[in-house]
Amino acid sequence: MNNARRTVGSFLVVVAVLACALLQGAVPASAHAVLTGSDPREDSVLKTAPKQITVTFDESVALVEDSLRVLDPDNRPVTDGDPRHAGGRGNTDSVPLASGLKQGTYTVSWRVVSADSHAVSGAFTFSVGKPSTTRAAAAPPPAVDPAVGALYGIGRYVAYAGLALLIGLAVFVLACWRSATAARLLRRPFLVGWWALFVSTVVLVLLRGPYDSGGGLGGVFDPGALRQTAGSRPGLALLVRLVLLGMVAALVRSRRAEQLPGRRALGVSGALVLGLAATWAAAEHASAGIQVPVAVASAMLHLLAMAVWLGGLVALLLALYRAPGDDPLPPVAVARFSRVALTSVAVLAVTGVYQSWRGLGSWEAFSTTYGRVLVFKVWAVLVMLAAASYSRRWTGRLMHAPAEEDRVLVAAGRGGTPPTAPVHQNGSDGCGSEIPRRGLRRSVLAEVAVGVLVLVLTTMLTGTETGRAAETTAATSVAGQPEVSLTLIPYDTGENTLSGRGKVQVTLEPGRVGRNVVEALVYGADGSPVAVPELRLTFTLADQQVGPLDASLVDERGYWGSDTLNLPIAGTWTMKATVRVSDIDQVTVEKTVKVGR
Repeated sequence: MNNARRTVGSFLVVVAVLACALLQGAVPASAHAVLTGSDPREDSVLKTAPKQITVTFDESVALVEDSLRVLDPDNRPVTDGDPRHAGGRGNTDSVPLASGLKQGTYTVSWRVVSADSHAVSGAFTFSVGKPSTTRAAAAPPPAVDPAVGALYGIGRYVAYAGLALLIGLAVFVLACWRSATAARLLRRPFLVGWWALFVSTVVLVLLRGPYDSGGGLGGVFDPGALRQTAGSRPGLALLVRLVLLGMVAALVRSRRAEQLPGRRALGVSGALVLGLAATWAAAEHASAGIQVPVAVASAMLHLLAMAVWLGGLVALLLALYRAPGDDPLPPVAVARFSRVALTSVAVLAVTGVYQSWRGLGSWEAFSTTYGRVLVFKVWAVLVMLAAASYSRRWTGRLMHAPAEEDRVLVAAGRGGTPPTAPVHQNGSDGCGSEIPRRGLRRSVLAEVAVGVLVLVLTTMLTGTETGRAAETTAATSVAGQPEVSLTLIPYDTGENTLSGRGKVQVTLEPGRVGRNVVEALVYGADGSPVAVPELRLTFTLADQQVGPLDASLVDERGYWGSDTLNLPIAGTWTMKATVRVSDIDQVTVEKTVKVGR
């Protein structure tokens, strides 16, 4: 008894420690990182070369060796070191640049791993001196190698299926049909579920390194990649899952050897199941975003309810088709599973509504990929519930069949009319309970078929950028930067000097109603940036009698800038630039610019 208690205590302590190690890394963020800013800004033209590149995201991100790459106009790398988190902030990354950068357009490509374990990438450009006619390709690097991504996706599908079998079959035996027949019948499918989850998790651990780094299958067994995987939260979650599966195997063996009392074994089993669910919740969408603690708990309950329902349906189907004739599946076991399934559906509904709200954020987000997949999943669940309603109907008929048979037998014993069909040892006759069983087999088979589709759609959702994050991304440009309005205003003071004539490049960010960041750069007659003693910029919306609004530009030593301009109304504004090139020479020029909502 003391040995059993010590074993139980050790199991629970290990589970608690592993759960804490997983959940301490969950941080508030927005699922799938979005680039919110950079220094230099996208498409900016600098007078002098920067010493480093800095990018900022809306959440903490993990870095790999090539997270930030900078290429010169001739497609040569110009970084001088590895990327690092700037100022100790997890959402701000920087990389130093080599000295002596020449004039031209430079391409910055970035690739990071979001807080929810998904890799994202992008690219943007900036120029030194003036834009060049040649530049490196600005297409972002692929977030994940296609072969690695395909295998990683397959591994995730198999892992979900293995978990459903592992939990659903165990719950069916423990809560619905506690008998030696059920244990023998479902032992092999249970082992299939365990091995499926174990092997898929090992594969995911090996693929995690190339998945994070963007490398190919050649890096699967790279020691450095494996060390990096072990140090990341997604990798730690997978390793914890392997440990918990080992503990499940040890518990099953101890139960066979009767070394643990049943009640304590159930307690340990429950802790292990919660731990397995946590390895998903702590490394995917629930671990990043708003209300992280609630989201993690909701994701765990949603996953467990799914496993109990779908895995239990598989167990019920196997029992209906393969149970021996001398010890068939009793109707009471079917009724018990019906109640368990109903509870699981209720949990799925509550947690599903919460997760949908959290993942979408607005009705407009239903137009995103995440929203469309979610709609398909909802319809599939509704079809599954329709099949389940038929199963409950057949279950009710099956429960009443034995009572009807007993009445027939009693009547026959009193000299009444004997039954027209022989009564079998299992309590069913040719028409009393066999018809409901056949109907139940068909409806459960339909449930399982649709359930597989639901499982596939669930796996797709966990690997898809949430609608809330997609809307954030849509509010930025393709490169991941805020939208900008770029306007060139030619000017000519009449002076025959380098700065006497040229053009003013005005960048308005985001170019919509509200506060805007203004950057203005003056180019001389030869197209190179020039310094002027004064530059003034005003905005007027004549048809609405608004303005002029002064942008209050400040000399930033290379460009003129301001972040205080507030444009209250959308429309076509008149932008006037006053350029003073000397104490007595200045000119005012204007151009229209469209401001969106």
